[in-house]
Amino acid sequence: MRTAYQYKLRPNKEQLATIELWLELLRRQYNYRLGERFSWWSENRCPVNACPLVMPIPQLLDDPNYYSQKRDLVNTKDKFPEYKLVHSQVLQDCIKRVKLAFDRWLKADKNGQKLGKPRFKGKGRYRSFTYPQIKLDCMEENQINLPKIGKVKLIQHRLIPEGFIIKTVTISRKADGYYVTLSLEDKSVPALTFNVEPTLKNTLGIDMGLKEFLVTSEGESVPIPQYYRKYQQRLKTLQKRLSRKKKGSKRWLKAVKAVAKQHKKVADKRKDFHFKTANELLSKADVIAHENLNIKGLAKTRLSKSINDAGWGQFLTILTVKAGNAGQKTIGVNPKNTSQDCSNCGEKVPKELNIRIHSCPHCGIVIDRDWNAAINIKNRAVGPRRP
Repeated sequence: MRTAYQYKLRPNKEQLATIELWLELLRRQYNYRLGERFSWWSENRCPVNACPLVMPIPQLLDDPNYYSQKRDLVNTKDKFPEYKLVHSQVLQDCIKRVKLAFDRWLKADKNGQKLGKPRFKGKGRYRSFTYPQIKLDCMEENQINLPKIGKVKLIQHRLIPEGFIIKTVTISRKADGYYVTLSLEDKSVPALTFNVEPTLKNTLGIDMGLKEFLVTSEGESVPIPQYYRKYQQRLKTLQKRLSRKKKGSKRWLKAVKAVAKQHKKVADKRKDFHFKTANELLSKADVIAHENLNIKGLAKTRLSKSINDAGWGQFLTILTVKAGNAGQKTIGVNPKNTSQDCSNCGEKVPKELNIRIHSCPHCGIVIDRDWNAAINIKNRAVGPRRP
């Protein structure tokens, strides 16, 4: 079983300077290796027998793959001795990130779609580095021993579970400081399989919306917090202060940090709400049924601010991961006509979006529109009626 714990770091001035130096050196290395791959791709993407009209056929060069770029790190350290200060495996992980970014661009994903072209990282844009391997006893009370950095203090708000060992360590920079993320593994805990069969008794349907965050098939509702709208005036004030500062000045950097901290505060509150809501749902049923929404498409409509503020995509991801860790299951169903179809008799009852009550003229049932949709979602997940 794999999991991850994150703690806030409290480095001293020397350790802070070392971490920032590493991030800057890794940023330069990332850009250089990515540039190597772009140069090779632009010069060698045509077949040899093709005759370009703009320039003569160049001599074919060796593909700068992951292993050749890792071997070339020896030459990098000879030409630029400051790279000897960076841990060797951290440098190799930087090369791995270049490989993954380039492969995601050239190769299609499981849905047959290609991702965007990787970009060079500007100053301050390289925000994390990873130790692929670390000693098992690197944690000592409220400190973590990082190779070539030393023992760094951290806020250990929860203990590492017994039996888990640390596999990788990632140091990341955020708006309010530095964090360490520990990837933990316990091989004695088997991976849980999804053998849960959805039935009417063990399944809970949820309908997510903008009036209420979600309504369950039992008729319970969770109010939508709207954290972004709550802090929108504060963000507006901070953005106005930022716009009045000279770009690149110390006051401008201070204003940028204030805006970033406020955005992080909003994001943290939303994420905490999602985790608590997911835990509450999973305590009520073994199977959670939801709609397979095209959230990216919905986020391009006039309701984009409210949809992004609700964070449906993040919530469903958290719900799915937590359900998998607990041996439970989430099921996505077709969202077509979940609000229009009657949950009692199955007849279609067309209604506009502003009509919030479902009143069926065929069977006479009158319930809330979202509650009706949640029941339909549950019934579609169960399929043919099961006890």
